[in-house]
Amino acid sequence: MPKIGVLALQGDVSEHVDALQRIAEGIDVLEVRKSGQIASCSALVLPGGESTTIVQQLNSSGLAGELEAAATKGLPILATCAGLVLISREIEGDNHVRPLGLMDIKISRNAFGPQRESFEADLDVKGMDRPYRAVFIRAPAVSEVGRDVQVLAKVGGLPVAVREKNLLGLAFHPELTDDMRFHQLFLKMLEA
Repeated sequence: MPKIGVLALQGDVSEHVDALQRIAEGIDVLEVRKSGQIASCSALVLPGGESTTIVQQLNSSGLAGELEAAATKGLPILATCAGLVLISREIEGDNHVRPLGLMDIKISRNAFGPQRESFEADLDVKGMDRPYRAVFIRAPAVSEVGRDVQVLAKVGGLPVAVREKNLLGLAFHPELTDDMRFHQLFLKMLEA
């Protein structure tokens, strides 16, 4: 039985757990909080939250190295909002947070403004037959993509959904909607 880990250091942990449990019978969902748990997972979700705090917690817990190693070995990872910031190779204009460098993208943090300017948008997503209503909260955007990164959706010309091999990165919060298509896409990555 596949075990899906949800990094449980901060952010929308319970919302991702609920989303995964709603769409997938026969999977076990584990809230990952300590060293050694990632190795038992078939896939991993990096939820939103505050990227500076999450990086500090990853480093102090020893999970950063385990996460990097698992991603390099091909573990499917869904990274949303702050999770997308964490997996990037570079954060535009920010020397305080060192991202994990897992995906060949450059990120603009809070690209769409502060929390009070949060919004929803209908996205045309490659591979989806109808628009996806996405929730953006203090959202980042991708300002540069590497050669092997596939852009799945944009807002205002900026990539907000990207995929590179075993990594799926979203600038928005799919766990805050009833539309489970991105969680389903993530689970299909287990079959690849």
